[in-house]
Amino acid sequence: MDNSVDENGSELLGEPDSRNKLQKTAMFAIYDVLTYIDMQEPIDVQGIVSGLADLPYEECDYFVKAAVVETLKHLQEIIPVYNTFMNKWTFDRLNRVEQAILLLSYVHYYDIEAGVDKGVVIDIAVRLAKVYLEPKDYKFVNAILDKVLTDEKRRALSLGQPA
Repeated sequence: MDNSVDENGSELLGEPDSRNKLQKTAMFAIYDVLTYIDMQEPIDVQGIVSGLADLPYEECDYFVKAAVVETLKHLQEIIPVYNTFMNKWTFDRLNRVEQAILLLSYVHYYDIEAGVDKGVVIDIAVRLAKVYLEPKDYKFVNAILDKVLTDEKRRALSLGQPA
């Protein structure tokens, strides 16, 4: 894997058109959404996605658009699921980048890509965590995702659907 550095000194995850870049862009977009929510400002999904991709919204990759839309759509259902598995901690106490990685992983696994392997989703999250979080934070990301992404019935139950 190419872990080159961009013009800002940030480590890139893979080549420019890779799936890893899409994951990174989706994480940044979710981060931006969380920032707008925190500031109680209107969220311009199209502006966020097209700005990060440097493309018109219509030309942006489906994965990035779906990640943002699904996160917004299910945010109030996702956070309690994470809180259930956090001992003496809550989702809102995590830093925003960590929140974005966890939200991206959840919607990737449950909403965007049916049948995606749990290990693939966790691996992507761990790689993002190793680049954008404190050195040991990836262990928390790995552990919490291992718990949250275990039972497909949980998603149906969290949405009030029959399992």
